[in-house]
Amino acid sequence: MKVFVIIPAAGLGTRMAAQSADRTKKKAPTKQFKEIDGVPILVHTLRKFAAVSAVYEIIVALRKDEIAGFRTQIENEYPEILNKRVQMVEGGEHRQDSVASALARTAADADDIVLVHDAVRPFVTPEIINYVIEVAHKHGAAIAGWPAVDTVKQVERTADGALIKATIPRASIVLAQTPQGFRYSILKKAFDEAAADGFLGTDEASLIERAGLPVMVVMGSARNIKITTPADMELAEFYLDIENKEKS
Repeated sequence: MKVFVIIPAAGLGTRMAAQSADRTKKKAPTKQFKEIDGVPILVHTLRKFAAVSAVYEIIVALRKDEIAGFRTQIENEYPEILNKRVQMVEGGEHRQDSVASALARTAADADDIVLVHDAVRPFVTPEIINYVIEVAHKHGAAIAGWPAVDTVKQVERTADGALIKATIPRASIVLAQTPQGFRYSILKKAFDEAAADGFLGTDEASLIERAGLPVMVVMGSARNIKITTPADMELAEFYLDIENKEKS
């Protein structure tokens, strides 16, 4: 069994870029290329997967005009990532397009495992990665998730705002994280069916759910955040400092 990792990184990161540009009055880098401690977020993320022995190959989906420059940057500044096989492919307008593009370049067998991970979720741990691999291999599909800690309300959108319709028990709610892992045959079939039907999912697990197949949830981490806003950058710097102290 081989493990392939897909990192969709072709997004524009509009929320991060817009808020940063408002403050600086100039074009800001997309969020995956913003730096924490002088290193792009995407590089922090790639380092985590490059360090996991089970990972065979990493496929990064980027915008076409970013591929050559990022490849050169990796080769010159972060060669440790190239300890794994690394492909860079052209992504698409939506996450699903980028993952589909990477899947098309994935030379996986039916029972190999494909992990999909957010480019801007750099604090994933080897334990979470390996746990998702293990459970996906056993059950066919698994994602990292974190229990909801706030009270969750179901609402109806009205012209005057949101109207609460119900309170959802927290015990039945998890917040989806990544990586999300699947047997290649299951993921490829779900993507093909979604493309044929014109269905656009919010994540890979939603395509598997749509196909009527079970998806297991393994415990993620409160630190496994997705960096989306400038406020998240401050938290990311804090977590990186903790991570560095834990290593020393």
